[in-house]
Amino acid sequence: MIGAPAGARATGQVMVAADVVKTHGSGDGAVTALRGVSAAFVRGEFTAIMGPSGSGKSTFLHCLAGLDAVTSGSVVVGGIDITGLSRTRLAELRRDRLGFVFQSFNLLPVLTAEENIRLTARLAGRRVDPAWFDTVVDALGLRARLGHRPAEMSGGQQQRVAVARALLTRPEVLFADEPTGNLDSRSGAEVLGFLRAAVDTHRQTVVMVTHDPVAAAHADRVLFLADGAIVDELAEPAIDAVHARMREIEG
Repeated sequence: MIGAPAGARATGQVMVAADVVKTHGSGDGAVTALRGVSAAFVRGEFTAIMGPSGSGKSTFLHCLAGLDAVTSGSVVVGGIDITGLSRTRLAELRRDRLGFVFQSFNLLPVLTAEENIRLTARLAGRRVDPAWFDTVVDALGLRARLGHRPAEMSGGQQQRVAVARALLTRPEVLFADEPTGNLDSRSGAEVLGFLRAAVDTHRQTVVMVTHDPVAAAHADRVLFLADGAIVDELAEPAIDAVHARMREIEG
């Protein structure tokens, strides 16, 4: 199965997608975005998902994260098949066990950086470990910005707040959808460096959709999608190798 780590790395799986199909619409107008995609993700691994426009990469991420319902197949996160959950239970699982970082920072403008960071935990009614809060804030260089509102911060700083919010609840999986898409190259590199450090230092599992080979090169492996299927995989990706694979896929 392309996308499934081999050998000893197959232990410690935190998420497995099996034969995931996603179809939009019905009848003659139906469009199949995913065609039986299978992949496994292990703890402490950074996976990038790439592909041409319309390849299904964002749809795959959304199905993995429970943001979009699959047409058939299964997605198991932490031993729970999320495809069979009610809306309420799925919302609770996303809140309690998953983290999200999007291209748009999704910060509440009336809240300070600290309030935004604590928001998900607060909504879940979970106590925040003060030591872990300090670790996340200091690792992301946000100590001096905790009292600032989003409008008083740069794009890079806002995205770091979003990363801190996602990491604060120690999620099973952190999903990132084009997290550097609205950032300049320096700010983007900082955010990617923090995601990489979360994997290396805290064994965080990260799954990121990106169109950028530079971003993908921060990952442990890259899954390439085309026409709704995984068509290739690259371990320990280098920028030039990612570029080359994308050129081949795009034809």
